[in-house]
Amino acid sequence: MSLRLLSLDPSDRGSQRCRLGPGLMSAMGLSLGSPLLVSLPGGSCLCTAWPRPDLAEGFLQMDLKCSSSRLISHPPTHLCLDPGQLTPVPCPKLKGVKITVVVQSVDFRRCTPLRLVHELVKDMLKGLYVHQEHVVNLEDFDTPIRYVVVESTSLDSVRSGFITAKTTVEIVGIQTVWHYRSRLREQDTVPLGGLDEVSASLREMLQLPLLYPATLRSLGVACPRGVLLVGPPGVGKTLLVHRVVGEVGASLVVVRGPEVVGSRPGESEEKLRAVFERARSAAEEGPCVLFLDELDSLCPKRTSSSAPENRLVAQLLTLMDGMDQSDQFLIVGATNRPDSLDPALRRPGRFDREVIIGAPTLQQRKAILSVLCARMPVCGGVDVAELAQRTPGYVGADLSALCREAAMHALRENLTGSGQQAVSTKHFQEALKSVQPSCLRSSLGRTELSPVSWGQIGGLDDVKLKLRQSIEWPMRYPEAFLRLGLCRPRGVLLYGPPGCAKTTLVRAAATSSHCAFLSVSGADLYSPYVGDSEKALAQLFRQARACAPCILFLDEIDSLIGSRSNGGTANSVQTRLLSVLLNEMDGVGLKTQERRGMEKILQAEAVVENLTQEQLDCQEVCNKEVMVIAATNRPDCLDSALLRPGRLDHIICVPPPDQQARLCILKACTESMPVDADVCLEELAAKTELYSGADLENLCKEAALLALQEENMMASTIKHKYFLQCLSKGSPSLTPQQIHTYQTPPR
Repeated sequence: MSLRLLSLDPSDRGSQRCRLGPGLMSAMGLSLGSPLLVSLPGGSCLCTAWPRPDLAEGFLQMDLKCSSSRLISHPPTHLCLDPGQLTPVPCPKLKGVKITVVVQSVDFRRCTPLRLVHELVKDMLKGLYVHQEHVVNLEDFDTPIRYVVVESTSLDSVRSGFITAKTTVEIVGIQTVWHYRSRLREQDTVPLGGLDEVSASLREMLQLPLLYPATLRSLGVACPRGVLLVGPPGVGKTLLVHRVVGEVGASLVVVRGPEVVGSRPGESEEKLRAVFERARSAAEEGPCVLFLDELDSLCPKRTSSSAPENRLVAQLLTLMDGMDQSDQFLIVGATNRPDSLDPALRRPGRFDREVIIGAPTLQQRKAILSVLCARMPVCGGVDVAELAQRTPGYVGADLSALCREAAMHALRENLTGSGQQAVSTKHFQEALKSVQPSCLRSSLGRTELSPVSWGQIGGLDDVKLKLRQSIEWPMRYPEAFLRLGLCRPRGVLLYGPPGCAKTTLVRAAATSSHCAFLSVSGADLYSPYVGDSEKALAQLFRQARACAPCILFLDEIDSLIGSRSNGGTANSVQTRLLSVLLNEMDGVGLKTQERRGMEKILQAEAVVENLTQEQLDCQEVCNKEVMVIAATNRPDCLDSALLRPGRLDHIICVPPPDQQARLCILKACTESMPVDADVCLEELAAKTELYSGADLENLCKEAALLALQEENMMASTIKHKYFLQCLSKGSPSLTPQQIHTYQTPPR
């Protein structure tokens, strides 16, 4: 028999009664007023057993007078309980109890004598059953005293007891309702994956000044004032602060930049002063952290044109400088645009430390996905490690959206079923098509890449092997690369005659490697404004580094970046773009806020990192760079500085197809075409000397069109004669002179 939980009768509010059927009371051996502990999701409640007025069985009503702290913010509703969740407990008379009093306001705590609070609390607790670590709700007495937290009882063996007039009540602390509820909210924060190192670093920064200020003062060291969190959007800065503050045991005052800005002159500064005063009041009750979210919107760089913003920045600087040793609170700021902050904020004495949270590494993405999938009905066949490999550049918010979209796909498949459909690998694969990394949503090089397999490209086995060595091998065999001291090459140049599948080879390499892919053309980069082209190329590399491993494809690179030895002007756009490209490939353009994980911060703090030999760690080391793949049919127009090892390491010639390669291309092109039995592909391969791959594909299309033309749209197969007719009418696009120019590799 199950018990349905009903809402409480208003007449029983504040009585600590639990109404249930008399039959169940008799079966459990309960008498009128017997103490009963009810176990609920998220906690328990101590109450006294009373029969229902209508004597109905199968129902339960209870007053949460003395319950777990979580039930205060999350009261139970619409539940069905098992009788086994009701447990009679012994409650002897208590000799003494230690409590924490929660009052309505700071003014009441300051102005009311402790003796008066003690007398009020003792009188309100008399005649109640209490349980250790439970909260007694005193709101029904209509006084500024709202709650009492039972810290400990005088009985060691029994956690519950009865408070009489002779029970000694000791008050160990007085808190405000705001402080107590904020502590409860911090305890309910969701678990974070992949941010363990950042959490440990931030926790250490907060614990020392908040929990051990006297120790720092004895050493003659001033307490740090503030910590600045820097990271891309969606990486988990706000969640991290809530989680760490809860672990430290401090209260949190949250302020978002736009909330402070007012309409009339001086209003913004007044609100900011009120925020600091609220943090000081909260710090009197215990450790406190003032969290300034979206700090760049609150304190941008000061200019001569925006007087209100300048005054607000000056007010924040004044308030931070005015903090003394008696102000037991820290300031934590978060921003994804650190360069937009006023430089005066980023100095010791204000924001002393900066914690940079980069895009998640491969191992961190696996940890994040493990946390997200733990709350979902995921099939056992879902490989979280493989899913982490296929999500380069995804931050925590992107991975959360990916799991949500996969769950939606599973629900759509099971609309007519029982609703128990688990999320499988195919659902994640469908979600990957619609959820892209947020760092690439506004990227100028983002392209919709149609999948191309290696088998769709006929011939070119040597070129395919070299591309696999450069792109696939570091991802599949990272242990072998580390064992031999190898790293992924910086760049690859594909050169050869037009129409020989250079672009198609790059698409196949990107498809097989499952890494991020960016492609840029001259129209994306060139701008009529001086400096815009170079800025766009540098931004493209920053976005590519954010989602490494990434392939950055520069098609027709000769039209983008020319050679400085061809007589062009020294200050031309192509020359400046070449300079930016060389610097970015050498790593000179790497910005501080582009860090991945916490490796540099841990080294700066002398923390020993335990390097493991797991495959994911090896892959992160081997694939941390951006792979630049360039294609051109005019290699002589490229600058020699670009063609040296360390930049374009592998220079691969994509030759025109020989007879065997032409046969493979013809087989690939006619695989989906209904060719007649008399078609001899070997003969066609022998007769197509100097034909490129594009020419052969066009030959098959022309033969199909000719079949429709000759047979009045009734053709069902393509005969051999149509191929021969097209050969007689057409001519190859390549010449012996062109092929000869590609014999010598460019250097």
